Amino acid sequence: MAAITMKRAKGQFRVAGINEGMCTLDSYNRRDFYKISLMTEGSPCSLRYGSIPDIYVDKPALVLVNPIVPYKWTVPERIIPAEGYFCVFNDEFIRASAQLSGLMDRLFTTQESPVYFPDAVTQQFLNSLFIRMRADADMDYADKDELFRSHLSLIFHEAIKMRHTPDTAENGTPRVAAEFIRLLNHQFPVDMPLQPIALKKASDYADRIAVHVNHLNMAVQKATGKSTTMHISERLFAEAKSLLSYTEYTLADIAAGLGFEYQSYFNRFFKKYAGVTPSDYRKNFEKYK
Repeated sequence: MAAITMKRAKGQFRVAGINEGMCTLDSYNRRDFYKISLMTEGSPCSLRYGSIPDIYVDKPALVLVNPIVPYKWTVPERIIPAEGYFCVFNDEFIRASAQLSGLMDRLFTTQESPVYFPDAVTQQFLNSLFIRMRADADMDYADKDELFRSHLSLIFHEAIKMRHTPDTAENGTPRVAAEFIRLLNHQFPVDMPLQPIALKKASDYADRIAVHVNHLNMAVQKATGKSTTMHISERLFAEAKSLLSYTEYTLADIAAGLGFEYQSYFNRFFKKYAGVTPSDYRKNFEKYK
């Protein structure tokens, strides 16, 4: 049997000043990146995040946004120029550290307000961390990513300390939605060699969480603004693109690994979201990525 060549997706991290390179707070909303912003100055603005009420921000704030939750910044009148820092990173960057991965899951999978208002001492400490990360970004250092992960760990701990709610598991709707997201994230990336994913549809997740599927669907829709089925489909599609782009597994193996009973079902699913068949996507990866 021929050996399988893997081309793994790389973790990505970027840090910059909010106004650096014309990259303002509301202009970097890549949906495949988590984002942390430290706003130190600026005109009052509001954040619409998922289904929770709009959050008014009129003082220094630390903001952690999850790419799976729809969000939008509104600045009625930009009188005071925005100042501060932000960093963005993808899932692969965080999952390289089990400890950091656990901290992120505590912060980014619960559908609370993503905005934290630090006191003066905490704000100064957070500002120093971002200044250091920005300086480290220009360094020629082999273990630079580990430096960034260390700084992120401190930022995550500060955010957890600023929470008004206990760190124990949530009850009711937020807890159910958070557990669904945790289980969904846990399934990806799929194991190598490919093993069929265990949870394929909303009812599978509901059975694992021990709630009725209707309650699960309601909780996820209310917390994230998207349906359970949409979350599952988006993750399957993202994983399919990764496997087609970075591995040499056959289409049949990928279809089976993602839980499709027949390859034809997988082909229809992929074309629905990509507009091209899996084989065409693989052949033209550089064009469609």
